[in-house]
Amino acid sequence: MKKLNVGVVGCGQRGMGLIYTMLACEEADIVAVCDISDEKRAAAVQRVEEVRKTTPVSYADFEDMLKDPNVEAVVICSSWEEHIRMAIRSMKAGKITAMEVGCSYDVEECWELVRTYEETKTPIMMMENCCFDRFELLSTSLARSGKLGEIVFMHGAYSHDLRFEMLENNYNYRLGNYLKRNCENYPTHELGPIAKLLDINRGNKMLSLVSVASKAAGLKEAFGQYEKGKAHVNDVVKQGDIVTTIITCANGEVITLTLDTTLPKHYSREFTVRGTKGYCVQEANMVLFDCKELHDFAEPEKTLQRYINNGENYKDYLPDCWRTITQKEMELGHGGMDYMMFKAFFKAALNGEPMPVDAYDAAAWLSITALSEQSIAQGGAPQPIPDFTKGKWLTRPRLDVVEFPTVEEK
Repeated sequence: MKKLNVGVVGCGQRGMGLIYTMLACEEADIVAVCDISDEKRAAAVQRVEEVRKTTPVSYADFEDMLKDPNVEAVVICSSWEEHIRMAIRSMKAGKITAMEVGCSYDVEECWELVRTYEETKTPIMMMENCCFDRFELLSTSLARSGKLGEIVFMHGAYSHDLRFEMLENNYNYRLGNYLKRNCENYPTHELGPIAKLLDINRGNKMLSLVSVASKAAGLKEAFGQYEKGKAHVNDVVKQGDIVTTIITCANGEVITLTLDTTLPKHYSREFTVRGTKGYCVQEANMVLFDCKELHDFAEPEKTLQRYINNGENYKDYLPDCWRTITQKEMELGHGGMDYMMFKAFFKAALNGEPMPVDAYDAAAWLSITALSEQSIAQGGAPQPIPDFTKGKWLTRPRLDVVEFPTVEEK
């Protein structure tokens, strides 16, 4: 079978995790790795050798890897601030590009990403794995089938206490952003699946946003609790503990996003869909349709409990990839969604199909960071969200990341 020759740039924790996932995909060979760290490059080479019995070329310089004619596709797993820049360089070099998620630093770099794609026509996919997660896909399938009625409101969050990761486990580039910026700094995990369900850039678009941020107390307090954090006890933290963003859409829906990464809380993306006939709530694995007992307030708590974890009752609406997933595939990163994401990327790349998350999606979703930063700095002032399709959203057809089943009512 035809395989895609892949070069990986960034061999840190995330990069190594994705290498592990890609090595389980028969559609690709890792032929090159790139990192400024000799140690990380060596670890990546060793991983490939152990699994595939082949030795990828090792590069310390990204530009050198781009000159390698054997590299057909580039997977970018570097630090946030390099993602868009490297994606632009990769597309200009004619390499099919997979860009890990992160944030934007200004809106202009999002425009440059789109312009480069339009000029080069080099395929690019932003690797937003949450677009492939089970509950998000189940909810989208229910919405596509009409079970939820007309969608009115959606909510998502990146709720993940990262203080240990920043100050002890992965003392890295993320901390620098928290010291110098105040924004919705990681929007795509929650926004990506929402935008896909609402057909953003394909019949719908985001119009404007407002963002507000709380005080910055959680990370500052944590400096004194971690050994590596003590070097920062006198630093000023700009990133608010809780950032709330409200987005309005052309078709009338409202989206709310919450960034919550420096206070105690369990991990959650809080994915929520509200429609005229029902709603889906990820935290409770709940699917709920309008029915008589919802309006019976005699025992509201018992009524609600009957619906907790009832998402399992709607397996017929799951796409095939989740109905047939194996235990081994579920262990390939984030419960299996990393594996599904790469399978979709490789399929599109090898068959010349549209990328499930394309340049316009990447630009729109990533621009939320820079725009939220402006809104917060202006006291929550509304910010227009650019139309990166330049009007093409009106006629671009729907493109789901997977094919949804047609379910007949029993």
